[in-house]
Amino acid sequence: MKLPSGPQPYPIIGNMFDLGQNPHRSIANLSKIYGPLMTLKLGSITIIVISSPQLAKEALQKHDQSFYGRATPAVSQVHGHDKVSMIWLPTTDIRWRVLRRICKNHMFSQQKLDETQVLRQESLRKLRDYMKDCCDFGRVVDVSSMACSISLNLITSSLFSRDLSQFDSGPNVFMDIVKALIQGVSTANIADYFPVFKFVDPQGIKRRAKAYVGKMFAILDDIISQRSEARRQDSALITNDILDVLLDFSQRSSESELPQNQIKHLLMDLILAGTEATAITVEWIMAELIRNPEKMAKARNELQTLIGSDKQVQESDISRLPYLNAVVKESIRLHPVGPLLIPHKAEVDLEMCGYLIPKNANVMVNVWAIGRDPRIWHNPERFEPERFLDGKIDFKGHDFELIPFGSGRRICPGLPLANRTVHLVVANMIHNFNWKLQGEKKPQELDMNDKFAFSLHKALPLQAIPIRLS
Repeated sequence: MKLPSGPQPYPIIGNMFDLGQNPHRSIANLSKIYGPLMTLKLGSITIIVISSPQLAKEALQKHDQSFYGRATPAVSQVHGHDKVSMIWLPTTDIRWRVLRRICKNHMFSQQKLDETQVLRQESLRKLRDYMKDCCDFGRVVDVSSMACSISLNLITSSLFSRDLSQFDSGPNVFMDIVKALIQGVSTANIADYFPVFKFVDPQGIKRRAKAYVGKMFAILDDIISQRSEARRQDSALITNDILDVLLDFSQRSSESELPQNQIKHLLMDLILAGTEATAITVEWIMAELIRNPEKMAKARNELQTLIGSDKQVQESDISRLPYLNAVVKESIRLHPVGPLLIPHKAEVDLEMCGYLIPKNANVMVNVWAIGRDPRIWHNPERFEPERFLDGKIDFKGHDFELIPFGSGRRICPGLPLANRTVHLVVANMIHNFNWKLQGEKKPQELDMNDKFAFSLHKALPLQAIPIRLS
C-alpha cells in the first residue's frame, strides 16, 4: 500500500517551499492537483492533508480511535504542560478523560453557563461604555485590540470573576503575557520539523515561552491561593464561577483525578484558546459587516425588532436571532480561526481510500479549503449569511462541511462558551451602533487579506469609528 500522492519533496526540507507564508491557501491549491487526500513532507515529518468533508468525517469519526494522539510541539513542553494539558494528552489517557468530563459536565454545561452569565454581563457593560466614549469623541477604535480585551475579560470573568484587561492603551501585564504566549504558539518552530534541533531551541521560542508561562502561573497561583483562603474563611464568599467548580471537584474527588497544581494548566489552556479564538472571530465578523453595510443593517434591524433598542441582548436571546446566527456561521466559513485545525497523530498504520496512513503521521484537515469549495458552497467567496437561514448546517461538529472547532472527542471543549460570547460581543457592537472606516474610505475598499500564524488573522488589523444611533 502506498502513501497518498503529493508534490515531490526536496531533500531534507521536504515541501516547505511549496507552502509559503499562507499554507492554508497553498495546500488548497495543491489539493486541486493531488486530490482531497494528500501527502506532504515537512522536514522529517509526514503530513496527511484532508480537504473534503467526506474524508474529514471518515478520519475524525470512523478512525477516531486511531487518530487519538497529538504531535506535541516543543513550545507545549515547557513546565511539563504537554503531560497534563487536555489539548496535548492522548484521548486514551485517563487524565484526558477526567478533564474532558469536567469541562463537559461541570464547566461548560448549559446549566453552568446560565449560572455564570451575570459575570459576563458586567464585562459587556464596560464594552458598551467604551464604545459610547469613542462615539462621543469621534475616536478610531482598534477593533482587533478591543476584541482581544473583551474576549479575555469574558473568559476570565467566567473562570474566576475578574476582568484582567482594559480597553484603553495603558499597561496591561496579563494581556502582554497572553499575547506573548499566543505568539510563541503561533510561530513556526524549526525544532518541530527537525528533531536534531529539539534540545537546542535555535529560535529561542521555548526559552521565551518558559519565562512567560512562569509569569502566568505566578498570577494564576495567586488567584487560586486567594480563592482557596477565602473559601476556608467564609463559605459565603463562594462565587460559583468556574474556579469554584474546579476547587469543589478537586476537594471532593481523589487528589489523583484533579490535583490543584493541574488547575492552573487547565486555566491557561482555556484563557489562551478562548481569547484567541473569540477575538479573531469577532474581528472577522465585524470586518465582513462593515464591508457589507446592507448585511449589518439587516442584523441590526433583527436585534432592534426582536430585542428593542432600549434593552440589552441576553444570552437567552441568541437562539431567537436567526440572522445574527447566520452571520456568525458565514464569517466562520470564510475565515476559520484554525484553518488547518490542530493536527491529529496516527497511532497505528491504517488504510483510507486504498492508501496508507502511516503510524506517527500528522493528519491535518484544511477546513479553510472545505469552506471555500465551489462543489459544496454556491458563490463560496461571497459573504452571504442567507445561505444559513434554513438552519440545516451548524458548526458544532456534526456537519463536516463546517467544522472550524473540530469534531469527535477532540472538538473544542469551550465551544458552548465561545458560541455565546461571539454572538454577544457582535450583538453589542452593532445593536445601537453603526461603524464606518476612517476618512473617505469606502466599505468595499476594506483590506480582507489574511495572515497565517497557526490561527488566521486579518493581515491588517481592523480600525473603524463607531457611530451611536439616535
